[in-house]
Amino acid sequence: MPRETSYLQVFESIRARVEAGEWAVGDKLPSRARFAREYAVGQSVTQRAMERLIIEGFLEGRAGSGTFVRTPRRRMRMLRTRRSDPRAGSPFRTESAVHGLAGTWESKTDARVPAPERIAERLAIAPGDPCVLTRYEFMADGSPVELSESWEPMAITEGTAIVLPEVGELRGAGVVARMRSIGVTVANVLEVPRPSRATQVQANLLGISVGDLITEIERTYLDADGRPVETADLVVPDARYEIAYTFPVE
Repeated sequence: MPRETSYLQVFESIRARVEAGEWAVGDKLPSRARFAREYAVGQSVTQRAMERLIIEGFLEGRAGSGTFVRTPRRRMRMLRTRRSDPRAGSPFRTESAVHGLAGTWESKTDARVPAPERIAERLAIAPGDPCVLTRYEFMADGSPVELSESWEPMAITEGTAIVLPEVGELRGAGVVARMRSIGVTVANVLEVPRPSRATQVQANLLGISVGDLITEIERTYLDADGRPVETADLVVPDARYEIAYTFPVE
């Protein structure tokens, strides 16, 4: 049996046993060596499976004591809707608060980044046109839950107070509120979700395993004339979020 298949089978089996209540929250699990004998695999296989269970929030390791069952991490619902209030501030912070979590993020912004062809097409600009690129790492109660790479054409924001998304009075306010402050009304948003598997970089940033299920969302904000004003690639781990869409019936 391939090692990758063995690891996944052990991971899924132990997870199912935890979810079925074979061990209660706070119970200490058998050793990796015992699991290796039980599943007839090497200890490296059981170690990898249990490390993933720790990452996904089913178990916790205590130095010098062993591995214990913890209260499972909630899989939250990410609600995508046409109804939004630009005065509410950061959509991520608002969404986290709904789940009783503190939403924070870290960001890195670069100005005058030439738009690559795929981004230029989404923004209806020429390849190489200058953009502001901001990379975000979003966290809920300190745990990484989402990544985002945002592109804004400088033809729209250059010379304004919002040219850098995370600088000034409207830092962190979200695209809709920031654009409104310079007279640009965001009227529509186009989202294209695609299932995918985490790359090494994505896994490292999100605290998940390479190959884990993720959802990649290609999102573009458009103004009242249909002009794209921002486009972003969002990465959401499937283990943390289910994505739901709601729309008013007209």
